[in-house]
Amino acid sequence: MQSFKADLHIHTVLSPCGDLEMSPTNIIAKAKELGLDCIGITDHNCTLHSKLAKRLGKEQGVFVFMGAEVTSKEEAHCLCFFEDDESLDKFQIWLDEKLPKIELDEDKFGYQLVVNEEEEIIDQKEYLLISAIDADLDEIYDKVHSLNGLFIPAHVNKGANSLTSQLGFIPPDIKADALEISHHISKTNFIKKNAYLKKFQFIQSSDSHYINTLGETYCNLIMEELSFEEFRLAIAGKDGRYVETIIE
Repeated sequence: MQSFKADLHIHTVLSPCGDLEMSPTNIIAKAKELGLDCIGITDHNCTLHSKLAKRLGKEQGVFVFMGAEVTSKEEAHCLCFFEDDESLDKFQIWLDEKLPKIELDEDKFGYQLVVNEEEEIIDQKEYLLISAIDADLDEIYDKVHSLNGLFIPAHVNKGANSLTSQLGFIPPDIKADALEISHHISKTNFIKKNAYLKKFQFIQSSDSHYINTLGETYCNLIMEELSFEEFRLAIAGKDGRYVETIIE
């Protein structure tokens, strides 16, 4: 087995809260500089920078997991990852159908920009991407799994936009492939308080919106190689693969 340094929760300039420096080009360059083996591109309710980031990452030796951070009807955030372009495109069509048509107020929320490799603006999304979509957690899980993807509720310990904040607790029967905890707590302390969740693998990520916070929090994926299928095994804790959190 090998250990791969992974920051699996990163926002680009496509997210309204993402800094203007967070282009796919800059993100890949920074990830390479930091020695990250793999990253996750997870813009709010949108996947449109994932393919570019994956292509740029392949050129620079950084593996990119393509996905989005989806806001459920409960207003809980969840990370959704997909193996191939076809699945990603189908999920994007579904997201577009489920996203409420609320016009973006750029002065209040910031820009939602789609850029190319040269960091030129090629599109601007007109509807607010951080809105809750018209689908609950179970519906999102089912849609992701229908496309052979992976579903990970995000920063479940946080006081906003998490399972804990929105539901009051983390359901023991939550349908999820793994859980993400933020840098505010260690896995050891989290499990002490929530022993009933020890069956899950946990990831920790930066949830970076700024280039200088990228990679500040990460986890190690213990796998044979960098691939989506190996990632699937690691977050399931199967066949000797697992996730190692680094915050004690």
